[in-house]
Amino acid sequence: MTAVIYHNPDCGTSRNVLAALQACGLQPVVIEYLKEGWTRPQLLGLFAAADITPRQALRETKSPAAEMGLLADGVSDEALLEAMTNHPVLVNRPFVCTPKGVRLCRPSEVVLDLIDVPEGVVLTKEDGSPMIR
Repeated sequence: MTAVIYHNPDCGTSRNVLAALQACGLQPVVIEYLKEGWTRPQLLGLFAAADITPRQALRETKSPAAEMGLLADGVSDEALLEAMTNHPVLVNRPFVCTPKGVRLCRPSEVVLDLIDVPEGVVLTKEDGSPMIR
């Protein structure tokens, strides 16, 4: 199975999801989106595949979203997409793509919908507790 993770190595959830993919025998393509940036079509494709809106993908904490006025009611999807392409940190993470689908894997156990966990492999959340579907 192939996998792609849109990853931020400074994020504990993102690191944990990457470790889960690797523990299941996957060697995902790792895209460090803070370095690579986003394009509008790329974001639209990810959001459509994950069945979420730009608002649902917006990182509200530890980002400039509040200072940029993006948390206010009535901010359009177009405005959010433009801000996300100009400030990649505004997109929540990690997004994971596998043949089983695309998900924003926050919380980290969402990744279980996208992978087959081999027998005997125990995956844990950031706090050390087991990942449970």
